Amino acid sequence: MSAPPQTAGELITGKTQLVASLEAGCKPASQWRIGTEHEKFAFHRGDNRPLSYDEPGGIRDVLTRMQEFGWAAVHEGENLIALKRDGASVTLEPGGQIELSGAPLRNVHETCDEVNSHLYEMKSIGEELGFGLLGIGFQPKWPRKAIPWMPKGRYAIMRRRMAKMGTLGHDMMLRTATVQVNLDFASEADMVRKFRVGLALQPIATALFANSPFTEGKPNGFLSYRSHIWTDTDPERCGILPFVFEEGMGFEAYVDYMLDVPMYFVYRNGKYIDAAGQSFRDFLDGKLPALPGETARIGDWEDHITTAFPEVRLKTFLEMRGADAGPWKRICALPALWTGLMYDTGALDAAHDLVKDWSQEDHARLRADVPRLGLATPFGNSTILDLAREVVAIARSGLATRACAGKEDTDEVSYLDELQNIVDTGRTPAEQLLEAYEGKWVGSVDPVFEELAY
Repeated sequence: MSAPPQTAGELITGKTQLVASLEAGCKPASQWRIGTEHEKFAFHRGDNRPLSYDEPGGIRDVLTRMQEFGWAAVHEGENLIALKRDGASVTLEPGGQIELSGAPLRNVHETCDEVNSHLYEMKSIGEELGFGLLGIGFQPKWPRKAIPWMPKGRYAIMRRRMAKMGTLGHDMMLRTATVQVNLDFASEADMVRKFRVGLALQPIATALFANSPFTEGKPNGFLSYRSHIWTDTDPERCGILPFVFEEGMGFEAYVDYMLDVPMYFVYRNGKYIDAAGQSFRDFLDGKLPALPGETARIGDWEDHITTAFPEVRLKTFLEMRGADAGPWKRICALPALWTGLMYDTGALDAAHDLVKDWSQEDHARLRADVPRLGLATPFGNSTILDLAREVVAIARSGLATRACAGKEDTDEVSYLDELQNIVDTGRTPAEQLLEAYEGKWVGSVDPVFEELAY
């Protein structure tokens, strides 16, 4: 999640300004970039406990040591809470999950180089401080009460609000980890097409990356418990957004949606002001109870759009948000999948043809069933495994057509090998973990901290 903004920016004079702020993301294909974000759990090597913020060798020390690699510190008050370097950032999720928000890069090769550089830096520090990093979608061992909260003002406000809105909001904040990719669009029409394809196929990505079958040391009955958690976090700001598939979808429709999403906070003078449940429409009119008489600025809007959590989120780019975190070698598979689907015209057409006739009931059923059933989710006359095979094939074709060469490869197709193996075997990563739990791990989740560690 975001670091504190540096300025509130210009005064908002009307809704057209908000529409224009999203439309500003339109750019020609030659300028399209790929931004990959991934979260991971930091844990003590000795006993697998999560790192707290202030303890020796804890999260603060990790961020401090990372500055030796050229990262610039970002503070909130006295607390070091993020780092920035060359268009990328390292931020903290509420339970101390460490997130790399990658720079916008030209291809998947560059994304993987960035990921590997981050891995080298983190492992160097981890060897000295005695911590490891775990790639999995949900904390497999520790209960909610054992997870330390990070000292960020926005999280305190979200924590209070989420306790009122669903039963799993605190689990989302403290015990989940994801990988996502951010992609560009050329025009409003291109954005709408990609948004629709992304939302429709997000359950397929959830199944392919399903990697969170354990809660507090035991199987939880789900393959992607992380994905299930979002269904009971906050109904006002999560879900599949049916209006995206309706006539009239565009930048203005998304602005209208965001104006109806209740606020969390306003950031002023270095502090987060609690505005939970209040209306951004009132803020535009200078009638926000939390800041009476003050009118919203563009930085407030940019903050606000980060507080909605649909399966695909629109900013000046599109965020694909449906995948569990996983082992290091699987991180690059997500940008490869969505780049292959979205950044080649033929592939995007094929993906759109695949989903264009799905009903709202189809979308809702997949969203509800995939976290539990994964690739075995019934759909039509078969299961979504058949869909997943077709989706991976379309992505491979798209990457081959892009023909972006790297140091060793003539294209980006090899980054899909992890997913190809999953659709070839029909077994999700979570099912492989469950098999190990019932077999060689003898009913213990502790081996996860070795086998899925970076």
